[in-house]
Amino acid sequence: MTVDQENVSRILSVLSHPLRREILLTLSEKGESSFTDLMNSLGADTGKLSFHIRNLASFLEQTPTGKYKLNKVGENAIRLIRDVEAWAVEAEAARKTSILPFATFEKRAYAFLLDFAIAFVVFLALPNTFSLLTRGIASLLDINVILFSLVLLWTYFTLLEGFAGQSLGKRIIGLTVVRVDGKKLFYDHAAVRNFGKVFLLPFDLIIGFRLKDERFIRYFDKFAGTTVLDLRL
Repeated sequence: MTVDQENVSRILSVLSHPLRREILLTLSEKGESSFTDLMNSLGADTGKLSFHIRNLASFLEQTPTGKYKLNKVGENAIRLIRDVEAWAVEAEAARKTSILPFATFEKRAYAFLLDFAIAFVVFLALPNTFSLLTRGIASLLDINVILFSLVLLWTYFTLLEGFAGQSLGKRIIGLTVVRVDGKKLFYDHAAVRNFGKVFLLPFDLIIGFRLKDERFIRYFDKFAGTTVLDLRL
């Protein structure tokens, strides 16, 4: 089946305006909406909103009460918009990977020490203060306490890096974690890369150094497909 490229260009041109995308996304979320409701929720004046709704005529239909809702074409357009938004995130990650330098071992070490200090105070020192006073310092060397503390540290790194690509230490030093393929970093990648850092650090570093690849200072970075970039150079 031959695709009419002019029609494709027309559809992409219609969706290129951010307010039109906002109209479609709002209708997708609310199901249907009146002209006044759209005007209030989008902060657009009457003339501007009327103009853009006319441009979206092939994506919309009106209910018997005069409200607007998406037709089948509009629903397909929402999927396209969501896909493009995901591609934009991946493209931005790829752009950063291509123009930003890889973080040095020293900066990554400083960030780790900051994170360890923060985690120690918040997760380890404060909860164990009572145990230390009542049972002595030997209580902190209990294997269950150590394992629980390591799990908390791993969770700390995973949640922050999976959410924003930065732990608190990395944010202070000016570093960020990205995927080497330019795609969005998810919690599973953060969990894998930080497992080596928290539970197998000596092995992680020794194998990483043997890789002789500046992207992968640690082996679990290669395993997870991630690296660390310096945002301040």
